[in-house]
Amino acid sequence: MSLTVLDHPLAAHLVAGLRDKATGPERYRHLTRELTTILALEATRGIRTKQVQIATPLEATTVSILDQGLAVVPILRAGLGMLDPITELFPDVSVGYIGLERNHDTAIAHSYYCKLPDLHGKYTLCVDPMLATGGSASQAINLIKGHGAANVVMMCVVAAPEGVEKIQHDHPEVEIVTAAYDRGLNSKKYILPGLGDFGDRLFGTM
Repeated sequence: MSLTVLDHPLAAHLVAGLRDKATGPERYRHLTRELTTILALEATRGIRTKQVQIATPLEATTVSILDQGLAVVPILRAGLGMLDPITELFPDVSVGYIGLERNHDTAIAHSYYCKLPDLHGKYTLCVDPMLATGGSASQAINLIKGHGAANVVMMCVVAAPEGVEKIQHDHPEVEIVTAAYDRGLNSKKYILPGLGDFGDRLFGTM
């Protein structure tokens, strides 16, 4: 399994804005959209392509085009903030949804909703802004695999070592693409320095 941390000045700038507690919901959503675009470009590097012949206005040439269906599965509710930029980049993408809610006392997530398309043959992005303990992500990836996905990438804004280790153990073939790799979790299983509660900040429900 590989871990890719974005190494780009703009990505770092956008993460800084998301970390800042003074950032309000409107700007938070804007920063999330911009950062997700960068993440999605990195996360889809492995999608299959093929060579075809086309005619330019001047001559015939060989070009590379996408040759694999793409699916994105946001983990509700915070993952919804990362969905639109992906559907804008890939208009034909299939979209599924997984609802997982974490108990704030036990940090264990339970599933309350799952609606997934047939994922056989599709390059599948599992999208959740925060990879903390990794429990929710691992559960989601199990569900995604159960619907036929063989090529899964976990895409997040911030990852903690504990979450990365969990995915490495449970799903060693899954690549993780993140914008930041933080130092660890606090006693309540929140990422430090982190961003706070991503969903609350995104939707203004703090």
